Amino acid sequence: MLNCVALVGRLVADPELRTTSSGLSVARFRIAIDRSFTRAGEEKKTDFINIVAWRQQADFVSRYFHKGSLISIQGELHMDTYDDRQTGQKRTSYEVVANSVRFCGSKADNGNADYSSAPAAAQPAASYQNAGSDDFQTVVEDDGFPF
Repeated sequence: MLNCVALVGRLVADPELRTTSSGLSVARFRIAIDRSFTRAGEEKKTDFINIVAWRQQADFVSRYFHKGSLISIQGELHMDTYDDRQTGQKRTSYEVVANSVRFCGSKADNGNADYSSAPAAAQPAASYQNAGSDDFQTVVEDDGFPF
C-alpha cells in the first residue's frame, strides 16, 4: 500500500501551534494551491488543503513560516469521519499529515522571517555563481583512486 502526498502552496494564515497534554507539539495550518488547468472563460480555481505537523516539524513550521509563505510538504493523506452536531449526518474530513516540510523560493519570497537560527538542513545552499578559479582545488589523478 502507498499513501504519499507531495504539495507546494502558500500558507493561508499563520500556523497554529499547540502542545498536547503529553507534551508533543502539533501545528495546524492550511495551504492554498492553484489548479494547473482552467477551462477557457473560467476563473482560476484554488484548492485549500488542511495540514498537520507533529513534534520537530510542528516547531519548525511555527517558527519559520507565516501567512503567505511558500512551502513544500511531503506526507500522508488521512481521512476521518464524524457526526455533524447540527444535522446529525455523517461527515468526512481530510488532512495531510506532514512528514517533511521544506522552504520553497527565496528568503525574500517568504517575507521578513529570521532564518539565522534555522537547522543546517533548512539553510539555503551556498551559491557558487560568482566563484573564481581560486575557490576550487585541482584534483590530481593517480592510480590510488578506488574507481
